[in-house]
Order: sequence, then structure tokens, then C-alpha cells
Amino acid sequence: MSEHVSNLEAIAGMALATLACRFGGYWLFARITPTPFIRHMLSYLPGTIFMAFVTPALVRGGPQDWVGAACAIAAMMFIRNLGAAIGLGVAGAWAWHLLA
Repeated sequence: MSEHVSNLEAIAGMALATLACRFGGYWLFARITPTPFIRHMLSYLPGTIFMAFVTPALVRGGPQDWVGAACAIAAMMFIRNLGAAIGLGVAGAWAWHLLA
């Protein structure tokens, strides 16, 4: 087997792995009936996965990152629009960068 893998082969491999995981979950849950507790627990996964990515970056980041995060959180609390929260978070971080 060749030691060199092209970008296209790597992307195709990652796509196949993603599809296998996704369809594997569908296949599994078509055969079992999760309890209400399991359903409730699974409903929290998207938020916890997001926090697992964001928290280390914020811990290592500086004031610019914290200002951006605070703007995004405030936007979600008051506007409740994901696009606006992302935009205001980026704008807050950018404004801090310009002012600092």
C-alpha cells in the first residue's frame, strides 16, 4: 500500500467513517427502545460536546476571546438567534482587538 494518501482519499475516508457512525446510531436505535432516562440524557449531548470544544480554547485564550464569548452569550440570552450570537461574538472579539 502506498505511504502517500491524497487529500481526496483522506476526505473520502473521513466521510465514510462519519456515515458509518451516523447510520450505526440509526441502526442501533431502530432495534432498541431507549428508556425516558436515556432519551433525557441524550438530549444534553449537543451542548456538552460544544462545551468540550469551547472551554479549553477559552481557558487558554486571552481577553479578546472572553469578550467574544461574553458577547455571544449575551446575544443568545436576549436575542435567541444563533446567527446573531455568532456575529456579535465575532464582532465583540474584533472590537476588542481593535481597541487593545
